[in-house]
Amino acid sequence: MSKSTLTVGLIGYQFMGKAHSNAYRQVNRFFDLPYQVRMKTICGRTEPGVKNAAEVFGWEGYETDWRKVVADPEIDVIDVSTPGSSHCEIACAAAEAGKIVFCEKPIGNTLDEAERMRAAVQKSGKPSVVFHNYRHIPAVALARQMLADGRLGRVYHFRAVYLQDWIADPQFPLVWRLQRESAGSGSLGDIGSHIIDLARHLVGEFDSVCGHMETFIKERPMVGEVDDKLGAKASSEKGQVTVDDAAMLLARFKSGAVGTFEASRFAVGRKNHNRFEINAEGGSLVFNLERMNELQFYDNSDPSPEQGFRLIQTTQSDHPYAGHYWPVGHIIGYEHTFVNLVASAIEAIAAGREPFPNIEDGYQNQRVLDAVERSSASRSWINL
Repeated sequence: MSKSTLTVGLIGYQFMGKAHSNAYRQVNRFFDLPYQVRMKTICGRTEPGVKNAAEVFGWEGYETDWRKVVADPEIDVIDVSTPGSSHCEIACAAAEAGKIVFCEKPIGNTLDEAERMRAAVQKSGKPSVVFHNYRHIPAVALARQMLADGRLGRVYHFRAVYLQDWIADPQFPLVWRLQRESAGSGSLGDIGSHIIDLARHLVGEFDSVCGHMETFIKERPMVGEVDDKLGAKASSEKGQVTVDDAAMLLARFKSGAVGTFEASRFAVGRKNHNRFEINAEGGSLVFNLERMNELQFYDNSDPSPEQGFRLIQTTQSDHPYAGHYWPVGHIIGYEHTFVNLVASAIEAIAAGREPFPNIEDGYQNQRVLDAVERSSASRSWINL
């Protein structure tokens, strides 16, 4: 790593690869940072696809063997954006090679994998980043700031849902996200991990959980021909779905607060409904990702007859991250959450601080996911 450049190698070029690539390409355009990001190599198993991704996303070159990217002495950061089944192997190899590890969530498919990744990164002495990007939404960052400043006092409730419907059709094919060996879990790890991370970020560590997981469609058409642009096509053969379609949990936090969580990919009509509400002695906060530039705040100390939820447009220059973009009222979008995360990570790395969220956050998140699975299987409360 030179004084002025942070060189990145990205493993994976699909949905998250695209989002991460955009963040690396844009971050220096909006943030005045101590390092200029150099997008050196993007890697994927299918050469035509990854070659096209390199050209479209703005990478200098591409590779089909991730080991060559990890071994490249010019590369400072290895970004792991592959399916969960390969996170552990790649991240551990990157850490052993002395690279800074950036990794998608959840960091592993099992708690054992997460422990190994955590140990490898700790041994390397290098910083790490986990892409729980929703922490870096201005409204969420403002909520955390308000809680940290004591504006709401003691927290009683955290309730959250993350609802989608993209697999509600029984004829939707058996893609990798529906297979435990590739994805680790279904709605729990894919989207439930996000609201669990937000709860940890805003309210604190979990004390115990009681979970239930459900698979509504047990068999699906196997994936037939796959087109890089059109995606997976169903075949006439069927295979077993080995992950959950929906997951729910009750939680107790170490702070004394209680929580309820629901993650489903069968919530028909809900496309990306990530919502949380915090109720505390001094008021309440409400956030909805589908209106991500807004935070609702109820001030319990307001004695006026007009007392009620006020809508905060988190686009003012003094709101977290917002001042790096547009004039007040000119909203930002999903892609900026990744830009904000990368900017925050680079600032921390340059200052010798550990970025957040990091591999420790990823490990603690995995502990909760693991506890939910064990709770669902045993039909009992699990202490963390």
